[in-house]
Amino acid sequence: MPRQRCCGLIAEEPLCRKFSPEVECGKKPVVVQLEELEAIRLKDIKDFEQAICASMMGLSRPTFQRILYSARQKIATALVEGRAIIIEGGNYIMQNRVFECVDCHHVWEVAPCTEGGKHGYEIACPQCGSMKKMKLDNGVKHACGGQQHQHGQGGCCGH
Repeated sequence: MPRQRCCGLIAEEPLCRKFSPEVECGKKPVVVQLEELEAIRLKDIKDFEQAICASMMGLSRPTFQRILYSARQKIATALVEGRAIIIEGGNYIMQNRVFECVDCHHVWEVAPCTEGGKHGYEIACPQCGSMKKMKLDNGVKHACGGQQHQHGQGGCCGH
């Protein structure tokens, strides 16, 4: 029996979890797992090298390569055969969000937001209490305005 694969780190929840052809062909939908979608995002959209992608997901390069191959095969099958694509499940862990305080430059991590959880705009700096912060995504700063957002539609969650 093969050993269980390590969980892949996922930076973002997908905005849309189902894609379907204009005309349903009646075939069973293709299920793409969240770590497979993350592999596609990192390699094919962000255009990172496989070793960097694997590191970002906390996986070995061969494991990343297998996940990427599986994702591409599933998506190609769905497109060629006119099947719906459903994005769900998998073996993954959501990455923590990292913030930097604008006032005192303190950097801290916050667990991924969940339905009803703190999304980012309402989180104060644990060191000085300031609400002025920047979200850090792989060293890139993003402003965290005070605007509320609907869960799963952008904002500081990174969804």
